[in-house]
Amino acid sequence: MVSSLSAAFFMPQDEMQQLAKSERMAIYLSNIANIVLFAAKLYVSIQSRSLAVIASTLDSLLDLLSGFILWFTAHAMRNPNQYRYPIGKNRMQPVGIIVFASVMATLGLQILLESGRQFMAKTQPERDPEKEKWMIGIMVSVTIVKFMLVVYCRRFKNDIIRAYAQDHFFDVITNSIGLAAAILAIRYYWWIDPTGAVMIALYTMKTWTKIVIENVWALIGRTAPPEFLAKLTYLIWNHHEDIKHIDTVRAYTFGSNYFVEVDIVLPQDMLLNKAHDIGESLQEKLEQLPEIERAFVHIDFEYSHRPEHKIGV
Repeated sequence: MVSSLSAAFFMPQDEMQQLAKSERMAIYLSNIANIVLFAAKLYVSIQSRSLAVIASTLDSLLDLLSGFILWFTAHAMRNPNQYRYPIGKNRMQPVGIIVFASVMATLGLQILLESGRQFMAKTQPERDPEKEKWMIGIMVSVTIVKFMLVVYCRRFKNDIIRAYAQDHFFDVITNSIGLAAAILAIRYYWWIDPTGAVMIALYTMKTWTKIVIENVWALIGRTAPPEFLAKLTYLIWNHHEDIKHIDTVRAYTFGSNYFVEVDIVLPQDMLLNKAHDIGESLQEKLEQLPEIERAFVHIDFEYSHRPEHKIGV
């Protein structure tokens, strides 16, 4: 059962290469779509002058900036430098996502300020049936494309692509609210448009603040959930019959994945070469799990001593 557990988390090299290719395609499609859809929404914003639509267009502008940030992060991670970055660049992933989310969150404050100005000025929307038809057609098309990208990007487990999926889903929401607010403001009351912009702003700030907090937790070393630690303990205990005791199983975030520290107890009279082989094979087995970036296995002959490392404050 242990071997089947490991196999469930191990992916052959050719499948990993195909997955990496698909992930790059998802990033390219997202970036191209962001450029094209921004141009379309910019035209609608100029023609309609709706604050809610303009807010959605500003979001697309930030998508381009954020897309560049995420592309640069993914590109840097694919070019390791073992001398300058001995343990890799995987921590660039949550850092890139934090920068991405922070940029998106600033949009909310900008929209709130502009909405307040429009409420005070009581700005009336421009009423032009022909422009209204163009606005509806373009915004509906943009929303459909963004929804298709949400479905496509959510197929991947890569955190960067999931950030794109979250961004596309955010666009679906803001496009829908912006279009509805613009149409209702034209046909009924002027204040519906800035109200829709305020809704977009609040949604923006709530969504991306949550993403920032989640990735900050990932960088500061939060412990893995109990079920993951239980899985590791089971795998370690069944790794070799000479393992007499498991002193420590510790897993904590260090970027997108976990660092794992394991202390095992082997017989006191075991030869060094055999003890080394058991520890090394256990390390390799643990690092095959996709959630684990690096594993450290410490071998001892008893478990009554004090902890090996000081506890951080």
